[in-house]
Amino acid sequence: MVRIWAKVIKDDKIINQCVFERFESIDYSKFFDYLTEICSTLDIATPILIKTHLFNYAKYNNVRFTSADFVEQISFDKLVLENALV
Repeated sequence: MVRIWAKVIKDDKIINQCVFERFESIDYSKFFDYLTEICSTLDIATPILIKTHLFNYAKYNNVRFTSADFVEQISFDKLVLENALV
């Protein structure tokens, strides 16, 4: 099962959040699809996903996307994805 808690943070406060769930085992080749669906739910732009992001999620059970990871301007400080099954 995949369960990811996504938090949009501005000034160290959560301004929006959602929990993404899929009833399948995690497939890192589909992680960009998960990220796209999460961002669509939160109504924000989708960040660029690189190998470092995947390694951080796999090893530390969370990943942070800052303004440098987005092509467009964002109105928040960071997007944090955490593995909600840990």
